[in-house]
Amino acid sequence: MTDADPVVEAVFDAVAATAPEIRDALPGRRVESGTENPSGETVLAGDVYADELLLEALSAVEGVGSFVSEERPEAIDVGGAVGEGAYAVAIDPLDGSSNLRSNNTMGTVVGVYDAPLPASGRDLVAAGYVLYGPITTMIVADDRGVREEVVERDGDDPGVTRSVVDDDLTLPDEPTVYGFGGRVPDWPAAFREYAREVEDELKLRYGGSMVGDVNQVVTYGGVFAYPALVDAPEGKLRLSFEANPIAYIVESMGGASSDGSGSILDVEPDGIHDRVPLHVGNEGPIDRLEAALDG
Repeated sequence: MTDADPVVEAVFDAVAATAPEIRDALPGRRVESGTENPSGETVLAGDVYADELLLEALSAVEGVGSFVSEERPEAIDVGGAVGEGAYAVAIDPLDGSSNLRSNNTMGTVVGVYDAPLPASGRDLVAAGYVLYGPITTMIVADDRGVREEVVERDGDDPGVTRSVVDDDLTLPDEPTVYGFGGRVPDWPAAFREYAREVEDELKLRYGGSMVGDVNQVVTYGGVFAYPALVDAPEGKLRLSFEANPIAYIVESMGGASSDGSGSILDVEPDGIHDRVPLHVGNEGPIDRLEAALDG
């Protein structure tokens, strides 16, 4: 096994350190902030708080050259030149924050790129996500594989502990669950036909938070999709902050990703906030999806 990249480890140490603080702050930050993000979506107070906390934590990591957030229009230079000894860290600070009102699962998504953004998913050196469920867990994927950790406060100490639950996480061989985003009437006809087949075979697991829904697939096997929509053919999810990191994780677990015709990691972006259709899961369902959309 290769040695751990010290910068990647420091990035996920910083992300883990923020997790209890983000979680503790959520009860008082379920209201709208009065602003919109660069994608035109209403930002909640929880989004703003998580974004600011992560910027502070990651700016202090030596080897992080830029901080790029779904909540900010441009990358923020915080260190050395990206691609010349420093990484760009792309963050979705609070994925699924619309679930705050209903108190459902949400998380933080992280991508570590060895290139200035916008960049291809092939420039990722690591990716992960924190899941704020009944337990706070963190999935981390890098060149050593994929692992799942439990993140919790270290007693009365202000720090946190990262306890490895599984140090060689792979996608279960047999698909079990599915979750598809968007409204059925807005799905293209080819995707609707595919969905009808899948719903006869797998169990529905959909909670309206990408990171939570993907974690169901990571745990049980299956397929998650937020497809192109009739009125949004570019998709809904952001390539740099959501799709690339999730695709990197699932592919590192032995699964597959697709924008409808090929791996998400091969999509070449034009801008930091580009959107893309996202489909991830076991290879079988993804191969069938691409065949259905191509037909």
